[in-house]
This record gives sequence, structure tokens and C-alpha cells, in this order.
Amino acid sequence: MAEITAITMPKWGLTMTEGKVLGWLKGEGEDYRAGDELVEIETSKITNVFEAGEAGRLRRIVAAEGATLPIGALLAVAAPASVPDPEIDAFVAGFVAPEPAAAEETQQAPATRDIAAGDYRLRVLELGSGAVPIIFIHGFGADLNTWMFNQPALAEHDRTIAFDLPGHGGSSKALKGPVDGASFAADLDRLLAALGVERVHLVGHSMGGAIALHFVSWQPARVASVTLIASAGLGEEINGAFIAGFVKMERRREAQDVLRLLVHDPASVSRQMIEDVLRYKRLDGVPAALAALAAEWFPNGLQRMGLEFLTEAPQVPTQIIWGRDDRIIPVAHGEKLAGRLPVHIIDGAGHLPHMEKAGEVNRLLAAFIGANA
Repeated sequence: MAEITAITMPKWGLTMTEGKVLGWLKGEGEDYRAGDELVEIETSKITNVFEAGEAGRLRRIVAAEGATLPIGALLAVAAPASVPDPEIDAFVAGFVAPEPAAAEETQQAPATRDIAAGDYRLRVLELGSGAVPIIFIHGFGADLNTWMFNQPALAEHDRTIAFDLPGHGGSSKALKGPVDGASFAADLDRLLAALGVERVHLVGHSMGGAIALHFVSWQPARVASVTLIASAGLGEEINGAFIAGFVKMERRREAQDVLRLLVHDPASVSRQMIEDVLRYKRLDGVPAALAALAAEWFPNGLQRMGLEFLTEAPQVPTQIIWGRDDRIIPVAHGEKLAGRLPVHIIDGAGHLPHMEKAGEVNRLLAAFIGANA
């Protein structure tokens, strides 16, 4: 049965233990290529698509639409047309999913750790190995879990480091001193010093993109490449109602209305994601931190423009990735730079293209970082 391949429930992120099959995008008997989307899976955060790692033929769909299954459970079977149906039947009947204990161990590793960086304790997740690490910087109100579909994929070939900014996730909540882009760039510098990292590739989303650009303007020689995903700091316009709503929301319905603005398909935002955000907002220090950040970064419903970014040729190799249907920061902010650097506009994605179209974004990241290694 060497020609038969099991397609199993993937593990995305630290805390995912199961996924729900929402719909198959290929039917039994269909051929597919590497990178083709096979099935939509709802995680605890957001709906994502499972992509084929290599070409094949979908011979048997085992998991029905609507089924919720643990990590490692058999979803489908791929095999060439030459493999007889009885062999497929035998493979399915004999497939053994991981024991719950093994799945629990998988959930617990890898683990985050806390790093002392100046006045803050920062939660860090490090995966992979390599000489020049990829640093993932999340946006306003998010945390390192925003990279759940990206960091593991990039870690197959590179050292990757994701962390929670001060005031976010598992890092220190009480903000001390200024909270502008230059201050966050200094926090990043202190984190890199604690980790013994000199040169980096930066990947920043939204506010994290502006932080990356502040770091580049300060220490360009230390940056091998920059990828800006739906970046803040490239224009004044922003959806001020989203920012205000995020800061003020306290109830599930309010959170649902606000968070659904982030994506192309509002139904892709899971109930668990909404509950997780509300739980975070109830932590001591978080409301004050978010209010301070909103006042500094987005006063009067506009973005504060502290630097004229990328008005000339960038100091380091830079690419931009944006969702065409972004309802938070206008895609025009990225499109206007298309004549000076690579700009990739992704259809079917909103403000979170790295989560909504993770496969496409991962390919862009890997190619760009590889070309500037």
C-alpha cells in the first residue's frame, strides 16, 4: 500500500486539538496539484483551507462535511487510479489515529517561554532553525497566535520567532512610557538582544508592519528583508469605527460585529475566536493598554503618520501583501507602491490574508525570504 496516502486533520497553532470539516473542495476521483485547496476546516480561531502538499488523486473521502475530528484523524485517502478499491478499503479500515495521550503531547509541544526585555516580560514562540531568523510582529489587539498558519510552515526551512507585543497576549499588560512605533521598535531590539539575534527577516501585520518599518528606519543594516501584510503607517485612512469598537466591545454580539470586519467571509470567524478576544479584554491592564494604543496610533479615527515610509526606494528588500477586500486599512495604501516594490493583492481575503489565504501568503514569504537570505 505504498502508493496510498492518508490525508489527516492538520494541527494549526499551539492549542488546536480538533477541527470541523466544513466542505470538500475536491470530489472523489478528482486529480489535484500541489497547492490545490482540498477541504475547508474550521479551527478554534478561523476557517482555513487544507492544501495538497503534492499532486495526487482523491480516491476516498472519509470525513463527512460537518464532522468534528481530532488532530491526526483520517479525512481522506489519495492514491493513483491503478490502486484497486479493495486496497483503499483495507487502508481505511486499518488506519489507526493517534491516541488521545499522543495528541495531548503534541498540543503541549512546542511551548512558549517568557523573555525579559527591558521593562517587559514578552511571551515568545520559537520554531525551526537557521542563521537569520524570521521575526513575526502581530497587529493591534492580536497576539502570536495570528501566525498559527504561517510560522510552522516557514519553520520547516528557517528559524522563526513570534512574540506578543507589550499589552498583548501573554506579555506584560501594563504599558510603561511611550507606546509609539519607535518605542515598540526599541522593545523588539531588546528582545533580539536577549535572544542573541543580530540580523533578521521581519514580517509585520497591520500595526506590526509599521513597527517593522520603524525598526528598519533605525537599524537597516540588521534587516535582511521586510514583508508588510496589510500594514499600518502607509496612509492616514483607517476604519476608525473598527478601532473604537474593538476598544469598547464587552459583549459577544458587539465583538462578533467588530471581528467580522477583519475578514472577507464573516462566517469564517469562529465563536471560539470571539470568546478568546473577549477573555483577553477582561484581563487586568488590557482595557487601559488598548485605549492608550488607540489614542497614540489612531487619533481621531486616522493613522498617525510619524514617518514618510517608502516614499523612495526602500533601504532593504521589501514586499507588500494585502487582501483585496480589506475593510480596516484601504488596499490602495499598498497598491500605490506597486511601482517601487513587489505588491501582491490577494483575492478572497480581507485584513487577515495570512490567515484567510495562508497557503498563498506562505509561498510569497518563502520565496521572498529565500531570495534575500
